[in-house]
Amino acid sequence: MADISKLKTSMEGIVLPDAAPKCKWSLDKKDASCPVPHTFNPPRKAVSHCSVLPSVLDAYGHTPLIQLNKIAKSEGIECELLAKCEFMNPGGSIKDRIAVRMIEEAERSGAIKPGDTLIEPTSGNTGIGLALVAAVKGYRLILVMLDKNSLEKDVVLKALGAEIIRVPAAPFGTSDHYISIAHRLQREIPNSFIFDQYKNPWNAIAHYDTTGEEILEQTGGNVDMVVIGAGTCGTLTGVARKIKERQPNCKVVAVDPYGSILASPPELNDGPIKSYLVEGIGKKFFPAGMDRTITDKWYKMHDKDGFLYARKLINDEGLLCGGSSGSALAGAIKAIKDFNFGKGQRCVVILPDSIRNYMSRFVNDDWMIDKGFLELPAKLTTQWWWNKPVSELEFSTPASLKADITCSEAIKLFKDEGVDFIPVLGKFGDPVGVASVSDMTKKMSTAQVEGTDPVSKVMLKKFEMFEMTGTLGQVSRALNRDNYALVSKAPSASSSLKHSQVIGVITGTDFLNYISAPPSIQNGLHE
Repeated sequence: MADISKLKTSMEGIVLPDAAPKCKWSLDKKDASCPVPHTFNPPRKAVSHCSVLPSVLDAYGHTPLIQLNKIAKSEGIECELLAKCEFMNPGGSIKDRIAVRMIEEAERSGAIKPGDTLIEPTSGNTGIGLALVAAVKGYRLILVMLDKNSLEKDVVLKALGAEIIRVPAAPFGTSDHYISIAHRLQREIPNSFIFDQYKNPWNAIAHYDTTGEEILEQTGGNVDMVVIGAGTCGTLTGVARKIKERQPNCKVVAVDPYGSILASPPELNDGPIKSYLVEGIGKKFFPAGMDRTITDKWYKMHDKDGFLYARKLINDEGLLCGGSSGSALAGAIKAIKDFNFGKGQRCVVILPDSIRNYMSRFVNDDWMIDKGFLELPAKLTTQWWWNKPVSELEFSTPASLKADITCSEAIKLFKDEGVDFIPVLGKFGDPVGVASVSDMTKKMSTAQVEGTDPVSKVMLKKFEMFEMTGTLGQVSRALNRDNYALVSKAPSASSSLKHSQVIGVITGTDFLNYISAPPSIQNGLHE
């Protein structure tokens, strides 16, 4: 497994993917000096999916175009609304197209050969596509992903044999940004190659040659609008160029989440929202392969709208797609109404990836409730204990650990105190994590850590903390996600302390002991 802790932090020699593109394409003139000329030249002959395929690499593309009947009716849409179902690719997303193309073009040019190491920064879908191709062709693959991306992507990637490096978000251009880390790895690993989908010309060309061409073939060239989510912008650029060449009056609509900066004009990106939960679309920089000159209109989309429309695609149309598909659909519905589309007109919306990667996220009601995208059922919020304060619970001041003590010392404290969770404190006495018996058991039994390692290597860094005035309803939601919650006390104005102090740990047992007693008994206990 690659170790990023030993990488040089210097960015010298690294060309980030926001540099000016070298492509000279324009709608009125094709420039032969373009590094990758836009002359329709698919890399392989189309293979009928009704016959035996040579390998899974021949199964990508030719995805169905499906009419959205119930959604169109419920939204009062009279034009034909069609979904290009890219989640039906073998790897589960539209990124299979660019994965096959980028690897095969690199092989064709001699940039990679058997035995080389492939590297890519990814939000997951390109990584899955590359891992699928690498598994078939026998390449080692290292992927750098943000820790915000879904766990399901990890599981699939590991099954395909990829090595995964998870990193926290960092400003673009810094050495800790996930794209920079991928380039730093490539610089130090012999015989390695980074595709860099954000500036790789074969990204857009793959969609120019296949996705855009298929839409024209499937519609008989009769398409009035195409709606595409923007991420690396390879799909947007490639499909838009092909469509505009053949159907110049067709509207190209792009969808970008609030918190991203891709939309045009730039003022669309203004506002207080600086982050987003939807995966696979949106960026904090302008990819070199992006061409915004042929987009007729941009729409910004809230996470909530995208996730709710994705659930609608699943529930109403039976299309098992991901969250960015909902964002694209929400944008399509707005565009159809803004452009006043009606009978006899046709809109195609691209659904990029599948439900598989998000089973613990927008598909899950609890996750949607916790993020504020769904309302809590009334039967929960009307329970007698829901609005009671945390101070109603009985708990003692917990033992605590310092982050630098060893795992062996932590184990002894678990035994002495008879507890399963112990807060880990920083140098100012503020909580920086939680040590858990179950997590430590898992990591020690699988040789991930040893007794001499500091507890900071095994502590859980994500935890929820409540003051005494917090409600038991809030605590119940936290205990649904984890097996514990911390109780804290903020420093007083006259205190020399600057950070909140942990004064208790709430476990499921503490909570159950309270809510299982009838209200009459609880009232008697607190009179």
